[in-house]
Amino acid sequence: MRKLLVLALVGLVAQLIDGSLGMAYGLTSSTLLLVAGVAPAAASASVHLAEIGTTLAAGFAHWRFGNVDWRVVTRIALPGAIGAFAGATVLSSISTESAAPWMAGILFTLGAYLLIRFARPLRTDRVGGRLRGRFLSPLGLVAGFVDATGGGGWGPVATPALLVSGRMEPRKVIGSVDTAEFVVAGAASIGFLIGLGTEGFLLPTVAALLIGGLIAAPLAAWLVRIVPAQLLGAAVGGVIVLTNARTLIRSAELDGPTRPAIYALLAAGWLAALVFAVRALRRTRRARAEAAGVSAGAVVPAAASAGAVVPAAAPAVAAVTSHPASAGEVSADLAATGTPTAG
Repeated sequence: MRKLLVLALVGLVAQLIDGSLGMAYGLTSSTLLLVAGVAPAAASASVHLAEIGTTLAAGFAHWRFGNVDWRVVTRIALPGAIGAFAGATVLSSISTESAAPWMAGILFTLGAYLLIRFARPLRTDRVGGRLRGRFLSPLGLVAGFVDATGGGGWGPVATPALLVSGRMEPRKVIGSVDTAEFVVAGAASIGFLIGLGTEGFLLPTVAALLIGGLIAAPLAAWLVRIVPAQLLGAAVGGVIVLTNARTLIRSAELDGPTRPAIYALLAAGWLAALVFAVRALRRTRRARAEAAGVSAGAVVPAAASAGAVVPAAAPAVAAVTSHPASAGEVSADLAATGTPTAG
Protein backbone atom coordinates (compact mmCIF):
# COMPACT_ATOMS: atom_id res chain seq x y z
CA MET A 1 0.00 0.00 0.00
CA ARG A 2 2.84 2.39 0.81
CA LYS A 3 4.41 1.74 -2.61
CA LEU A 4 1.11 2.40 -4.38
CA LEU A 5 0.71 5.68 -2.51
CA VAL A 6 4.20 6.70 -3.61
CA LEU A 7 3.34 5.82 -7.21
CA ALA A 8 0.13 7.82 -7.00
CA LEU A 9 2.21 10.75 -5.77
CA VAL A 10 4.55 10.22 -8.74
CA GLY A 11 1.57 10.40 -11.11
CA LEU A 12 0.28 13.50 -9.36
CA VAL A 13 3.63 15.31 -9.56
CA ALA A 14 4.15 14.26 -13.18
CA GLN A 15 0.72 15.56 -14.20
CA LEU A 16 1.27 18.83 -12.35
CA ILE A 17 4.49 19.32 -14.31
CA ASP A 18 2.90 18.28 -17.60
CA GLY A 19 -0.08 20.56 -17.04
CA SER A 20 2.23 23.50 -16.37
CA LEU A 21 4.75 22.90 -19.18
CA GLY A 22 2.76 20.99 -21.77
CA MET A 23 5.34 18.19 -21.50
CA ALA A 24 7.30 15.88 -19.21
CA TYR A 25 4.60 13.54 -17.82
CA GLY A 26 6.32 10.51 -19.34
CA LEU A 27 9.81 11.85 -18.60
CA THR A 28 9.05 12.40 -14.93
CA SER A 29 7.07 9.19 -14.38
CA SER A 30 9.52 6.93 -16.22
CA THR A 31 12.53 8.47 -14.48
CA LEU A 32 11.04 7.93 -11.03
CA LEU A 33 9.91 4.39 -11.89
CA LEU A 34 13.42 3.52 -13.06
CA VAL A 35 14.83 4.89 -9.81
CA ALA A 36 12.33 2.68 -7.96
CA GLY A 37 13.79 -0.37 -9.75
CA VAL A 38 11.09 -1.02 -12.37
CA ALA A 39 12.36 -2.63 -15.60
CA PRO A 40 12.62 -0.13 -18.52
CA ALA A 41 10.09 -1.83 -20.80
CA ALA A 42 7.61 -2.33 -17.95
CA ALA A 43 8.07 1.28 -16.85
CA SER A 44 7.39 2.66 -20.33
CA ALA A 45 4.48 0.27 -20.88
CA SER A 46 2.84 1.18 -17.57
CA VAL A 47 3.33 4.91 -18.09
CA HIS A 48 1.80 4.79 -21.58
CA LEU A 49 -1.19 2.76 -20.42
CA ALA A 50 -1.81 5.31 -17.66
CA GLU A 51 -1.40 8.11 -20.20
CA ILE A 52 -4.40 6.84 -22.15
CA GLY A 53 -6.59 8.03 -19.29
CA THR A 54 -4.71 11.22 -18.43
CA THR A 55 -4.38 12.37 -22.06
CA LEU A 56 -8.06 11.65 -22.70
CA ALA A 57 -9.01 13.90 -19.79
CA ALA A 58 -6.51 16.57 -20.85
CA GLY A 59 -7.61 16.44 -24.49
CA PHE A 60 -11.27 16.79 -23.54
CA ALA A 61 -10.50 19.80 -21.37
CA HIS A 62 -8.42 21.44 -24.12
CA TRP A 63 -11.24 20.83 -26.63
CA ARG A 64 -13.79 22.44 -24.33
CA PHE A 65 -11.59 25.53 -23.99
CA GLY A 66 -10.95 25.77 -27.73
CA ASN A 67 -7.26 24.91 -27.50
CA VAL A 68 -7.18 22.21 -30.19
CA ASP A 69 -6.26 22.58 -33.86
CA TRP A 70 -7.72 19.38 -35.30
CA ARG A 71 -5.80 19.72 -38.57
CA VAL A 72 -2.52 19.60 -36.67
CA VAL A 73 -3.77 16.80 -34.42
CA THR A 74 -4.62 14.51 -37.33
CA ARG A 75 -1.30 15.19 -39.07
CA ILE A 76 0.92 14.40 -36.08
CA ALA A 77 -1.20 11.80 -34.26
CA LEU A 78 -1.20 9.11 -36.94
CA PRO A 79 2.56 9.26 -37.71
CA GLY A 80 3.14 9.53 -33.97
CA ALA A 81 1.14 6.35 -33.42
CA ILE A 82 3.25 4.53 -36.03
CA GLY A 83 6.47 5.75 -34.40
CA ALA A 84 5.25 4.84 -30.92
CA PHE A 85 4.22 1.34 -32.00
CA ALA A 86 7.63 0.79 -33.61
CA GLY A 87 9.42 2.16 -30.55
CA ALA A 88 7.46 -0.07 -28.19
CA THR A 89 8.30 -3.09 -30.33
CA VAL A 90 12.00 -2.21 -30.30
CA LEU A 91 12.11 -1.64 -26.53
CA SER A 92 10.21 -4.86 -25.87
CA SER A 93 12.79 -6.88 -27.80
CA ILE A 94 15.78 -5.51 -25.86
CA SER A 95 16.95 -7.16 -22.65
CA THR A 96 16.59 -5.26 -19.40
CA GLU A 97 20.36 -4.91 -19.05
CA SER A 98 20.65 -3.37 -22.51
CA ALA A 99 17.48 -1.30 -22.29
CA ALA A 100 18.33 0.44 -18.99
CA PRO A 101 21.26 2.55 -20.27
CA TRP A 102 19.47 3.15 -23.60
CA MET A 103 16.37 4.50 -21.90
CA ALA A 104 18.40 6.45 -19.34
CA GLY A 105 20.43 8.00 -22.17
CA ILE A 106 17.29 9.22 -23.93
CA LEU A 107 15.84 10.62 -20.71
CA PHE A 108 19.17 12.26 -19.81
CA THR A 109 19.34 13.94 -23.24
CA LEU A 110 15.77 15.21 -23.00
CA GLY A 111 16.40 16.46 -19.45
CA ALA A 112 19.50 18.33 -20.65
CA TYR A 113 17.41 19.80 -23.44
CA LEU A 114 14.88 21.09 -20.91
CA LEU A 115 17.71 22.69 -18.92
CA ILE A 116 19.07 24.50 -21.98
CA ARG A 117 15.66 25.49 -23.28
CA PHE A 118 14.38 27.03 -20.06
CA ALA A 119 17.68 28.69 -19.18
CA ARG A 120 17.15 31.21 -21.98
CA PRO A 121 14.25 33.59 -22.73
CA LEU A 122 11.10 31.98 -24.07
CA ARG A 123 10.34 33.67 -27.35
CA THR A 124 7.42 33.76 -29.70
CA ASP A 125 8.01 35.15 -33.17
CA ARG A 126 4.75 34.85 -35.03
CA VAL A 127 5.22 34.54 -38.77
CA GLY A 128 1.73 33.35 -39.73
CA GLY A 129 0.86 30.73 -42.31
CA ARG A 130 -0.07 27.07 -41.91
CA LEU A 131 2.12 24.18 -40.89
CA ARG A 132 2.56 21.72 -43.72
CA GLY A 133 2.11 17.99 -43.57
CA ARG A 134 5.67 17.38 -44.76
CA PHE A 135 6.83 19.01 -41.51
CA LEU A 136 4.15 17.61 -39.17
CA SER A 137 4.30 13.96 -40.29
CA PRO A 138 8.06 13.40 -39.75
CA LEU A 139 7.81 15.32 -36.48
CA GLY A 140 5.06 13.01 -35.22
CA LEU A 141 6.97 9.91 -36.36
CA VAL A 142 10.18 10.88 -34.56
CA ALA A 143 8.41 12.13 -31.43
CA GLY A 144 6.35 8.93 -31.18
CA PHE A 145 9.39 6.68 -31.52
CA VAL A 146 11.40 8.62 -28.93
CA ASP A 147 8.39 8.65 -26.61
CA ALA A 148 7.98 4.87 -26.60
CA THR A 149 11.67 3.92 -26.44
CA GLY A 150 12.49 6.51 -23.80
CA GLY A 151 9.37 6.18 -21.67
CA GLY A 152 8.61 9.81 -22.51
CA GLY A 153 9.50 12.46 -25.04
CA TRP A 154 6.36 13.18 -27.06
CA GLY A 155 5.91 16.62 -25.50
CA PRO A 156 9.60 17.64 -25.31
CA VAL A 157 10.06 16.77 -28.99
CA ALA A 158 6.74 17.88 -30.52
CA THR A 159 5.83 20.95 -28.44
CA PRO A 160 9.05 23.01 -28.93
CA ALA A 161 9.14 22.20 -32.65
CA LEU A 162 5.62 23.56 -33.12
CA LEU A 163 6.23 26.56 -30.87
CA VAL A 164 9.43 27.63 -32.58
CA SER A 165 7.65 27.62 -35.96
CA GLY A 166 5.66 30.61 -34.69
CA ARG A 167 2.61 29.58 -36.69
CA MET A 168 0.33 28.51 -33.85
CA GLU A 169 -0.86 30.11 -30.64
CA PRO A 170 0.96 28.61 -27.65
CA ARG A 171 -2.28 27.42 -26.07
CA LYS A 172 -3.22 25.59 -29.28
CA VAL A 173 0.22 24.02 -29.53
CA ILE A 174 -0.05 22.56 -26.03
CA GLY A 175 -3.70 21.56 -26.51
CA SER A 176 -3.09 19.90 -29.88
CA VAL A 177 0.02 18.01 -28.70
CA ASP A 178 -1.77 16.78 -25.55
CA THR A 179 -4.81 15.69 -27.55
CA ALA A 180 -2.71 13.82 -30.15
CA GLU A 181 -0.85 12.07 -27.35
CA PHE A 182 -3.97 10.03 -26.58
CA VAL A 183 -3.56 8.23 -29.93
CA VAL A 184 0.20 7.90 -29.43
CA ALA A 185 -0.19 6.42 -25.94
CA GLY A 186 -2.76 3.94 -27.24
CA ALA A 187 -0.50 2.79 -30.08
CA ALA A 188 2.47 2.41 -27.74
CA SER A 189 0.34 0.35 -25.32
CA ILE A 190 -0.70 -1.97 -28.16
CA GLY A 191 2.95 -2.37 -29.16
CA PHE A 192 3.94 -3.25 -25.59
CA LEU A 193 1.00 -5.63 -25.30
CA ILE A 194 2.18 -7.52 -28.39
CA GLY A 195 5.83 -7.44 -27.35
CA LEU A 196 5.50 -8.13 -23.63
CA GLY A 197 2.05 -9.63 -23.16
CA THR A 198 -0.30 -8.63 -20.36
CA GLU A 199 2.39 -9.41 -17.78
CA GLY A 200 4.42 -6.48 -19.15
CA PHE A 201 1.94 -4.04 -17.61
CA LEU A 202 2.15 -3.44 -13.88
CA LEU A 203 -1.59 -2.85 -13.39
CA PRO A 204 -1.35 -1.60 -9.78
CA THR A 205 1.32 0.86 -10.97
CA VAL A 206 -0.89 1.93 -13.87
CA ALA A 207 -3.85 2.47 -11.56
CA ALA A 208 -1.79 4.47 -9.08
CA LEU A 209 -0.28 6.68 -11.80
CA LEU A 210 -3.70 7.20 -13.36
CA ILE A 211 -5.37 8.16 -10.09
CA GLY A 212 -2.60 10.59 -9.23
CA GLY A 213 -2.74 12.11 -12.71
CA LEU A 214 -6.50 12.57 -12.68
CA ILE A 215 -6.35 14.24 -9.27
CA ALA A 216 -3.60 16.57 -10.45
CA ALA A 217 -5.34 17.62 -13.70
CA PRO A 218 -7.42 20.42 -12.13
CA LEU A 219 -4.57 21.36 -9.75
CA ALA A 220 -2.25 21.93 -12.71
CA ALA A 221 -4.47 24.79 -13.86
CA TRP A 222 -3.84 26.43 -10.49
CA LEU A 223 -0.13 25.67 -10.48
CA VAL A 224 0.42 27.24 -13.89
CA ARG A 225 -0.89 30.52 -12.45
CA ILE A 226 1.52 30.41 -9.50
CA VAL A 227 4.84 28.91 -10.65
CA PRO A 228 6.57 30.43 -13.71
CA ALA A 229 7.19 27.77 -16.34
CA GLN A 230 10.67 29.20 -16.88
CA LEU A 231 11.73 28.09 -13.38
CA LEU A 232 9.70 24.90 -13.31
CA GLY A 233 11.20 23.69 -16.60
CA ALA A 234 14.76 24.28 -15.42
CA ALA A 235 14.06 22.57 -12.09
CA VAL A 236 12.49 19.49 -13.69
CA GLY A 237 15.28 19.25 -16.28
CA GLY A 238 17.89 19.11 -13.52
CA VAL A 239 16.06 16.37 -11.63
CA ILE A 240 15.78 14.25 -14.78
CA VAL A 241 19.46 14.75 -15.65
CA LEU A 242 20.77 13.82 -12.20
CA THR A 243 18.55 10.78 -11.69
CA ASN A 244 19.32 9.27 -15.10
CA ALA A 245 23.02 10.09 -14.80
CA ARG A 246 23.05 7.59 -11.95
CA THR A 247 22.06 4.75 -14.31
CA LEU A 248 24.53 5.84 -16.99
CA ILE A 249 27.41 6.09 -14.52
CA ARG A 250 26.61 2.67 -13.12
CA SER A 251 26.43 1.07 -16.58
CA ALA A 252 29.77 2.67 -17.48
CA GLU A 253 31.24 1.23 -14.26
CA LEU A 254 32.78 4.53 -13.23
CA ASP A 255 34.13 4.40 -9.69
CA GLY A 256 36.53 6.28 -7.46
CA PRO A 257 36.73 10.09 -7.65
CA THR A 258 35.18 10.13 -11.15
CA ARG A 259 31.63 9.53 -9.93
CA PRO A 260 31.41 12.43 -7.42
CA ALA A 261 33.19 14.70 -9.90
CA ILE A 262 30.53 14.01 -12.53
CA TYR A 263 27.72 14.59 -10.05
CA ALA A 264 29.34 17.86 -8.94
CA LEU A 265 29.67 19.00 -12.55
CA LEU A 266 26.04 18.17 -13.32
CA ALA A 267 24.85 19.89 -10.14
CA ALA A 268 26.84 23.01 -11.06
CA GLY A 269 25.25 22.99 -14.51
CA TRP A 270 21.80 22.66 -12.96
CA LEU A 271 22.48 25.60 -10.62
CA ALA A 272 23.74 27.70 -13.54
CA ALA A 273 20.60 26.88 -15.54
CA LEU A 274 18.40 27.98 -12.63
CA VAL A 275 20.32 31.26 -12.35
CA PHE A 276 19.98 31.93 -16.07
CA ALA A 277 16.27 31.04 -15.89
CA VAL A 278 15.71 33.58 -13.11
CA ARG A 279 17.59 36.25 -15.06
CA ALA A 280 15.64 35.49 -18.23
CA LEU A 281 12.34 35.64 -16.34
CA ARG A 282 13.24 39.01 -14.84
CA ARG A 283 14.23 40.42 -18.26
CA THR A 284 10.97 39.18 -19.73
CA ARG A 285 8.86 40.78 -17.02
CA ARG A 286 10.83 44.02 -17.18
CA ALA A 287 10.40 44.23 -20.96
CA ARG A 288 6.69 43.55 -20.62
CA ALA A 289 6.28 46.23 -17.97
CA GLU A 290 8.17 48.78 -20.07
CA ALA A 291 6.08 47.95 -23.13
CA ALA A 292 2.88 48.29 -21.13
CA GLY A 293 4.02 51.69 -19.85
CA VAL A 294 4.91 52.92 -23.35
CA SER A 295 1.60 51.70 -24.74
CA ALA A 296 -0.41 53.34 -21.98
CA GLY A 297 1.48 56.60 -22.42
CA ALA A 298 0.78 56.60 -26.14
CA VAL A 299 -2.94 55.87 -25.94
CA VAL A 300 -4.02 58.00 -22.98
CA PRO A 301 -2.70 61.39 -24.27
CA ALA A 302 -4.32 60.74 -27.64
CA ALA A 303 -7.66 60.12 -26.01
CA ALA A 304 -7.28 63.11 -23.71
CA SER A 305 -6.46 65.45 -26.58
CA ALA A 306 -9.72 64.48 -28.26
CA GLY A 307 -11.62 65.36 -25.13
CA ALA A 308 -12.60 61.76 -24.48
CA VAL A 309 -13.15 60.22 -21.09
CA VAL A 310 -10.52 57.49 -20.53
CA PRO A 311 -11.73 54.50 -18.49
CA ALA A 312 -9.49 53.28 -15.70
CA ALA A 313 -8.90 50.02 -17.52
CA ALA A 314 -7.76 51.70 -20.74
CA PRO A 315 -4.00 51.44 -20.07
CA ALA A 316 -4.25 47.72 -19.43
CA VAL A 317 -6.38 47.16 -22.51
CA ALA A 318 -4.06 49.27 -24.62
CA ALA A 319 -1.05 47.34 -23.35
CA VAL A 320 -2.58 44.06 -24.39
CA THR A 321 -3.96 45.13 -27.76
CA SER A 322 -0.98 47.19 -28.83
CA HIS A 323 1.75 44.78 -27.70
CA PRO A 324 0.61 41.14 -27.89
CA ALA A 325 4.22 39.98 -27.64
CA SER A 326 6.49 42.52 -26.04
CA ALA A 327 9.91 42.57 -27.70
CA GLY A 328 9.26 39.03 -28.92
CA GLU A 329 9.81 37.65 -25.42
CA VAL A 330 6.45 36.20 -24.40
CA SER A 331 2.85 36.57 -25.44
CA ALA A 332 0.95 38.97 -23.22
CA ASP A 333 -1.71 36.47 -22.20
CA LEU A 334 0.86 33.94 -20.99
CA ALA A 335 3.72 36.08 -19.71
CA ALA A 336 2.30 36.48 -16.23
CA THR A 337 2.58 32.78 -15.56
CA GLY A 338 5.72 32.19 -17.57
CA THR A 339 4.04 29.50 -19.66
CA PRO A 340 6.46 28.55 -22.45
CA THR A 341 5.62 30.07 -25.79
CA ALA A 342 8.55 28.96 -27.87
CA GLY A 343 11.71 26.91 -27.82
